[in-house]
Amino acid sequence: MPSEKLVHIVDDDDAVRRSAAFMLKHAGYRVESYVSGVAFLKEAKSADRGCVLLDVRMPEMDGLEVQQEMVRRGIDMPVVILTGHGDVGVAVKAMRAGAVNFIEKPYEKEALLGAIAEAYARLDRNHDKDMKAGEARVRLASLTGRERDVLNGLVAGNPNKTIAYDLGISPRTVEIYRANMMEKLRVRSLSEALRIAFIAEEAVEPVNQIPPVPIG
Repeated sequence: MPSEKLVHIVDDDDAVRRSAAFMLKHAGYRVESYVSGVAFLKEAKSADRGCVLLDVRMPEMDGLEVQQEMVRRGIDMPVVILTGHGDVGVAVKAMRAGAVNFIEKPYEKEALLGAIAEAYARLDRNHDKDMKAGEARVRLASLTGRERDVLNGLVAGNPNKTIAYDLGISPRTVEIYRANMMEKLRVRSLSEALRIAFIAEEAVEPVNQIPPVPIG
């Protein structure tokens, strides 16, 4: 891993910053840490380009607000969001705003390094353009109606319990449909599944609907 690859860690939790920095440095990354989104934004315009590991729950400015301000200021660095466990709604908002990926706390080393590697790949090419809308729709067409209902719920930012209530099924059944959905979409993470849905919905009207599964 080239040492010049830089990760900006933005988190108000000192333990999280130290832990993430330790993992990333041992994987060959250079690391800069910031105690808040405000502190990061003060330096970001003149900082070396890299990717940003951005906590969503911070005082003064939360991660989504920092992400919006990055866009407004033209700070073009790929963002990986850190969320609390099960905070799907925040993750959906972050990805709609352009985040490359999200990982839930507490996270494993492999999840962190995988998300950062994907963010760095985004610096070289636009992953969303790699998958055309047609391919996204073909993958979605492989889902059953119930699997598509679960994906729609996730796209809306709902946790499994809410999806289960809305569909009149158990949370465990939602987990099974979710696992089947991810297998059929050939993805390993919820962020990848959401990205496929977002790509497909950009190509159809209305924009907030996943295209229906063809019959027959």
